[in-house]
Amino acid sequence: MSGIVLKNRSNVSHFIMLQRQSMFINHSCNPIRLHSLLCNKLHSKPYFRLPDFVKKPKQHEISPGSLFSSSSSSSTASVSKVGFVGWYLGMIKSHPILTKSITSALIYTAADLSSQTIEWQPSKSYDFVRTLRMAGYGMIILGPTLHFWFNFMSKLFPKRDLFSTLKKMVMGQTLYGPAMTVIFFSSNAGVQGENGKEIVARLKRDLLPTLLNGVMYWPICDFITFRFIPVHLQPLVSNSFAYLWTIYMTYMAGLEKAEITS
Repeated sequence: MSGIVLKNRSNVSHFIMLQRQSMFINHSCNPIRLHSLLCNKLHSKPYFRLPDFVKKPKQHEISPGSLFSSSSSSSTASVSKVGFVGWYLGMIKSHPILTKSITSALIYTAADLSSQTIEWQPSKSYDFVRTLRMAGYGMIILGPTLHFWFNFMSKLFPKRDLFSTLKKMVMGQTLYGPAMTVIFFSSNAGVQGENGKEIVARLKRDLLPTLLNGVMYWPICDFITFRFIPVHLQPLVSNSFAYLWTIYMTYMAGLEKAEITS
């Protein structure tokens, strides 16, 4: 009896082993089932996690206040970067003649005050009427003519090579410079009440020395202006060079009347 039980148990255990082997063979022969089994086992593991760099980043909320503060700070930074230069360039683009005229008036005002400071004496006070005359000349005459002259030169000689620059310099020294010097002395003398003969006498006395001194000063200034500066900024650069020259010119314009020779 006991032998029969033992024999049955051995048969059962043998049958179970055969079943396990058949299951293993079936799973190994069917890769789809094996893959699904492995995936189920992996997902069932509680300790299995994806690496941090694979995870989806967190979505941070951005409040309207933070957006406003960031945009305002960026706009403030851009404005600070632009500053006066950007504003001035914008004014030249939108109102070129007016901007250049005001620039010339300010430079002539500063130059005349500097000239009076250099020749200042304790017994004399500043002649603000003379300063007003110089500012008016820069505003009404010099500023607009500089605008049209430099534009005319850029259309006549559009290139900025060496040969074109030299031609612009020659035309400036032979045409524009002498003409503006005559206009400067004549208009200033006429505003002071001098008549035609007195204006001609002043020109005979002051024009030639002024032109000779200009030949020693302006060619290098014109070369830099025409060779390296864009046309819309050329009046500004020319006015900057004109500051020192205007100190001399206002000094010459402030001299006494010339004697009329018969």
